[in-house]
Amino acid sequence: MKGDTVLLDTLDGRRAAAWMRDGRLEDLLIDNRTDDGHPPVGSLFRGRVDRPMKGQGGVFLSLPGGATAFLRDTRGLAQGQSLLVQVTGFAEAGKAIPVTNRILFKSKYAIVTPGVPGVNISRSIRDEDLRMRLRAIAETSDLDVGTGLILRSAAAEGDDEAVAEDVAEMVALCAAIMSEIDGAPELLLEGPDAHHMAWREWGDPTDIDTTAGCFAARGVLDEIDTLRSDKVSLTAGGSMWVEPTRALVAIDVNTGPDTSLAAALKVNLAAARELPRQLRLRGLGGQITMDLAPVVKKDRKTIEQTLRNAFRADAIETALVGWTPLGHFELQRKRERRPLSEVLV
Repeated sequence: MKGDTVLLDTLDGRRAAAWMRDGRLEDLLIDNRTDDGHPPVGSLFRGRVDRPMKGQGGVFLSLPGGATAFLRDTRGLAQGQSLLVQVTGFAEAGKAIPVTNRILFKSKYAIVTPGVPGVNISRSIRDEDLRMRLRAIAETSDLDVGTGLILRSAAAEGDDEAVAEDVAEMVALCAAIMSEIDGAPELLLEGPDAHHMAWREWGDPTDIDTTAGCFAARGVLDEIDTLRSDKVSLTAGGSMWVEPTRALVAIDVNTGPDTSLAAALKVNLAAARELPRQLRLRGLGGQITMDLAPVVKKDRKTIEQTLRNAFRADAIETALVGWTPLGHFELQRKRERRPLSEVLV
């Protein structure tokens, strides 16, 4: 099937969303397990400053239910102080929940930024008439002093009324939540579930299927089964192994039966193009080390540029760190999702 299709279904009793492009799984969102106590990314809490960890450059916060969070920014904080924070990612078992005090209220068309004033339009929107129209919508919003607004690239596809309504909703939500700074630790806003995230982040697909059992009927379950294996097949019989450990994610690239002079470069470029998709679908982040097929040093620039282009289209923040003395390539990726291996049963 050609085009983009979004499938909304359940998986093991939890809401799940799949994005298929031309019949291939491009992204997968699954709600957290309800019994593990970890709040969804984007959840907003009122926490209480517990104790500083100067050696780690941060501070522990108390959250409701006895949970603990870790905040890296400690400027101006005092023990016992109430603070609004937002969950930014997933923590490994036994570790504190990562949070930030730079709050964002994010929706399909707009992001409201308390503490960061100013009105901005996505740089991907280049039509000047459209930018002026969107700026007029933004400037008529009832923003509090010191609060900013960003209109996302999706605003280019929405009609003016829908964009204005979305902006007004986010501005009102921001004002309501930011007034709740005083009090005991409390969950103020739960992060979005998989279906809401799909609506917010995946644009306007050509087809949306909400039929119960659509994952099975349209091949999503088969695609998920392939993700249970560490091996990823590439061109000309080459392969890439994606193996998460406690310390890092190891990527091993092999040429397979191809013995031509260009075999190593070809399989490395194929791995570079496929890597963002595999990390996204498997929910992997943290430190990533690629053990590439051996190539001459002059080919490294081509591989690095291919990686850069591939990750540019990926929504999860990933830093390309560079080459090691042993010839490995290192990346650092935000832990924005729970690993698929922990979600699937």
